[in-house]
Order: sequence, then C-alpha cells, then structure tokens
Amino acid sequence: MPDSKLHELSAQGQSVWIDVLSRKLIHEGALERMMKEDAVVGVTSNPTIFQKAIADGDAYDEQMQELMQGGTSDGKEIFLNLAVRDIQDACDLLRSVWDGGKGQDGYVSMEVDPTLAYEREETFDEAMRLHEWIDRPNLLVKIPATKPGLGAIEDSIAKGKSINITLIFSLQRYREVVEAYLRGLERLVASGGDPSLVASVASFFVSRVDSEADKRLEAIGSDEALALRGKLAIANAKLAYEHYRQAFSGERWDYLQSKGATRQRCLWASTSTKNPEYRDVLYVEELIGPETVNTMPQETIQGFQDHGKVAVTLETGLDEAHRLMEQLAGVGVDYNDVVLTLEEEGVQKFADSFDDLLDGVRSKRRELVPA
Repeated sequence: MPDSKLHELSAQGQSVWIDVLSRKLIHEGALERMMKEDAVVGVTSNPTIFQKAIADGDAYDEQMQELMQGGTSDGKEIFLNLAVRDIQDACDLLRSVWDGGKGQDGYVSMEVDPTLAYEREETFDEAMRLHEWIDRPNLLVKIPATKPGLGAIEDSIAKGKSINITLIFSLQRYREVVEAYLRGLERLVASGGDPSLVASVASFFVSRVDSEADKRLEAIGSDEALALRGKLAIANAKLAYEHYRQAFSGERWDYLQSKGATRQRCLWASTSTKNPEYRDVLYVEELIGPETVNTMPQETIQGFQDHGKVAVTLETGLDEAHRLMEQLAGVGVDYNDVVLTLEEEGVQKFADSFDDLLDGVRSKRRELVPA
C-alpha cells in the first residue's frame, strides 16, 4: 500500500499526534492501527477527552470497583488512577516509536489538574507526582502557560522532567515559555543533570484564535475588517515558528545542545476547523514545516487523509503575517486583548471540564456501589 498523505506530511518533518485517548482506543487496536496507517507517533489528552472516554460505556467500571473496594473514594484520586493506567498503556504501546526515534516522538501527554493553573507550587508538585507515578520515559506532563505556570515549567525542566506546555495563544507568552525551557535546561546542566533525557513541546492553540478574532472583526463589520477574517490563527503560528528558529540557534543554544539538549518543538493544537466556511484541514495544510508537531482529532486525520495537500507552508507569507498584526490594529482589533481573553477562557474551560469529569466519576461511583 502506498504511503498515505499523513506519511507524506511526516516526511516533511512534521510529526502526527492524535488528540484523543481512551481505554477502548488502546485495547481494541484502533491506536495501533492509526500508528501504522495514519503515521501517528504521539498522543495528547486533556480533561475533556477523559470525560468523554469514562462516560462512554463500561470500560472503566471494573477498575473503579476495585479502587472503591480498596478504600479509594475521592473522585479525583479515582480519576487519576483510571487515567494513569491508560497513559501507562499508551506509553507502552508507543515505546517502540520513542526508542526508534531516540526520544523525538512516541510521547503521551497527561495534564495536571487545570484548577491549579494559577498555583505555581501546586502545579509543580502535581507534575512531579505524575512523572513518578506513571514512570515512563515517553511521558509528557502538560502544564498550562499561565504566568504562574511558567515558574512550574522551569522548575520541572530543571528537575529533568519532560513537559508539554499547553494553552499558548500569545506570541509574548510563547517567548516566555521558550525562556522558561532554556533556563530550566541551564539549571539542569549546572546541577550535573542530563538534558538529553528531557523533551518539551510548546502547544499553540490555533483555531480558537480565529474564532475570537473573527467575532470581533464581524462586530466591526467594515469591508476592511471582514477581509481579515480567518487569517490571525495561521499568522500567529507562523510568527511563533519564526521565533522558534531564532531562539534555538546561536551561542546560548549551541552550548545546551552540546550537552545533549533537544529543541522544544512547536505543537499545533486545536487544529479542527470551527468555522464550517473554512476548509476542514486548513490548520494542517497551512502549518506544515520541519521540527513541528500537529496533534489532530480523529475527524481531522480522516479529512487530511482523504483530501489534504502536502507542501511546506510554515515559513511562507511571513511578511504578510507581520503586516496582518498592523492591519488588525488599524481596524480596531486589540491582539493582546484577543490572546488574553483566550488564555483566561481556555483555563476556565479546562477547569470546568475537570469539574464535570469529577462529577461523572462520582455519578459512576454511585452506580457501581451496589454491584
């Protein structure tokens, strides 16, 4: 069978990860099939993904009963036990990818409690706990890129732990994320640690940027404003990649690389298209480039396999991307307010999903008590 379009995309240096995880996906062979047929080499998860997985059928009932019989009654601890088993199993399935690629891919991500997003020490403690508990070299613990999260990210890297920085919207915040990674590596090297064992990705949320910017452009309503719809998300990501190229070069980086450090790749998340007027694989086709990751939901994977176009696009149109920022300001859209709003809403949405998830666990627990 000829290579698929996602295999062609991978040949351009972009890794395909999937933004879904469940016990059925792992144990009924779907994830392994996607590794072979869809070039999938990594998995990301979040509270919403686990909420859907646990609510779907009875795949988790037996373990929940065992936990309750063993005296575990707290909703969060039940959830963590369920999720940790899935993450461990997925890590084991992808371990061959991690081994074969010398730690470049084969990662599975699990997020810290999103209600801790503004608590530096608590976030760091939970990241350390998850790494110790899951105990897999191809685990990435996800920490949100809030201001307090930056400190937890740096501290985690300095301890030699691999981190997926999530919920990045702002170019300024991305620069701070890169700096936290570099400082963490420098602290690790200074303490005698081995940076070659540390991996990190910086997860830019893409489609939500257009959703928020388009809403504001439509409210302005002028022809000039309406002509800018559907452009900010791609420009934002391209400008982030431009900074990536700059940050991971030069004397400072060369020193860390000589000690075994690896670049913190940009990861494009939230790449399903929210606006039905836009091409369904827009946020894949327009952001293809080397040393990057695109984590896609299943429908985006299927859509790209069917009709995606593979070409290196990530470093084209940079002048237009810079000019767009000026054009947005010219029509009255405040970029800094757009990305701040998205960060605050993103943290709140994940926290709400986590609360819903725990409510679902408690409801399921009540159902299983008589069993």
